Amino acid sequence: MESVKPYENFPFSMVLFALLVNVSIYALGAAILSGFGNIMAALYLLYCLGVEIHVMKMSCVDCYYYGKWCAFGRGKVAPLLFKQGDPKRFTSKCMSWKELLPDIFVLLIPLVGGIALLIQGFSWIMAMMLVALLALSFGGNYIVRSRIACKYCKQRELGCPAEQFFGRQQA
Repeated sequence: MESVKPYENFPFSMVLFALLVNVSIYALGAAILSGFGNIMAALYLLYCLGVEIHVMKMSCVDCYYYGKWCAFGRGKVAPLLFKQGDPKRFTSKCMSWKELLPDIFVLLIPLVGGIALLIQGFSWIMAMMLVALLALSFGGNYIVRSRIACKYCKQRELGCPAEQFFGRQQA
């Protein structure tokens, strides 16, 4: 097994790639939901913003990367919104499916909405947007998390509830 040295600050190119994946998921979700009107798309984007803020408030404030470039850029944004917490609290957290539900809904809301729109009237554009949403949500997030974020994360070495939850034992 290869030994990987974690980053003190992630290279900006990696942060940018992770941000592009997340923003693309949000934009595709909003584009899909715009089939119900711009208000629905705007509400979805507000929901996505709320999820991001919630993650920063509940996790990033206690993370090793608070004030630093983490893989997602949140470590630099969190100090602008919240005071630093206790790093020991991060390692003692337990993760469950309940904590993952808001993130799961980022995918499920536009997926269900897009399927409903396809049932109303088939559109190749809508079908392709749904395929792209699924590809980014599963494939894009897999690449970001397995090849970038978790692989080089210092917090993973110190203790990460997500790693424990998903049972990843390898680097």
